[in-house]
Amino acid sequence: MKLAIELMRSHKVNMHGPEHHFLVPAVLLTSYYNEIGDYERKEEGLRKARERAEKVPGGFCGFQGCCGAGVGTGIFFSVMTGATPYSVGEWEMANAMTSKALGSIASFGGPRCCKRTSFLAILEAAANLKAVYGVSLPVDENIRCEFNALNKECKGDACPFHNR
Repeated sequence: MKLAIELMRSHKVNMHGPEHHFLVPAVLLTSYYNEIGDYERKEEGLRKARERAEKVPGGFCGFQGCCGAGVGTGIFFSVMTGATPYSVGEWEMANAMTSKALGSIASFGGPRCCKRTSFLAILEAAANLKAVYGVSLPVDENIRCEFNALNKECKGDACPFHNR
């Protein structure tokens, strides 16, 4: 989660925006490849994830009903497993992951907060990765959002990451 927060601090990452659609799979792929020691596939995996995430436009959460951070977890699992539209188990895993992430995101309701949805998506993907593949990512579940003052729509204490 430290990597996600570090990237979110960049002036290139807005409070809300489609850059989070790539941030989620980028953080997950980087952490995954570092954890398993597969540094050779990391660069290619990140390239694929960026290419796929760029196809998910801003506002996807509200206009299409499918948060890009949640889609990012599916991108992560698709790249990680090599899933294609013709895959069987890998296809199932990527779609199931997206479904779990979207369920977690939906459970907290709107309005939008790309930081909250990214945190939720990363936590869900990390838990799923551990449960299915036995790979533990270095995820701190006691996240405190440092961006709430920048979010006009912040849910305050209703957000599990609100920095009180």
